[in-house]
Amino acid sequence: MSDNRLIVALDVHCMDDMKQIVNTLGSSVSFYKVGMELFYAAGEQTVTYLQKAGKSVFLDLKLHDIPNTVAQGVRSLTRLGANLITIHGQGGPVMMQAAADAARDEAAKLGIDRPKLLAITVLTSFDDSSWTSIGGQLPIQDQVVRLAKLAKANHIDGVVASPLEAKAIKDACGSDFLIVTPGIRPSFAATNDQKRIASPASALADGAKKLVIGRPITKAADPIDAVQRIIKEMESVQL
Repeated sequence: MSDNRLIVALDVHCMDDMKQIVNTLGSSVSFYKVGMELFYAAGEQTVTYLQKAGKSVFLDLKLHDIPNTVAQGVRSLTRLGANLITIHGQGGPVMMQAAADAARDEAAKLGIDRPKLLAITVLTSFDDSSWTSIGGQLPIQDQVVRLAKLAKANHIDGVVASPLEAKAIKDACGSDFLIVTPGIRPSFAATNDQKRIASPASALADGAKKLVIGRPITKAADPIDAVQRIIKEMESVQL
């Protein structure tokens, strides 16, 4: 059985590689992330293929521009029917509100469910040293919480943040605020290039609602076994 709290990242660059992963995992996974690498290479057919396969879609394109441009981008992506769409929280309150308005309005026009919008906070590739190198003045956790509160105030459904900030976000924004966490590394996996990481169980215990996991599954010798082991770790949490 699948667990829709698990989102598998399709970090590949062509449809054939994507189809191979989806076909291999079959019914064990119900939710997939399509990011820049795949969407820029193959376009909207990625979303259409997953929908026809009965999968939910997290479209992670991290929109960040002036408010009108992001709003029009969100309208276009809403028409594709993705379940989750990302924008950058650092685009500010006017941009986030414009995105929220666009998603709601476009979905209503089409008579479809509105996609949930997630604000990117601080990428999980940052650690304290690299964060200060680009001028970050607040500690990473403080900046993440600040952006999460700003996102909620401007009708964004949740945030993407590292699992290390999940508890602080939940405390600041409440249990109904959607927290999606990359940087998840199950007990059997390598950390790779992620800096701020946690296990599936600890992320969920701290307030994460959905976990994005890529290489520990897609690069595993037995991907289905990897999924099953991750779900077992997830189910060990008493929420």
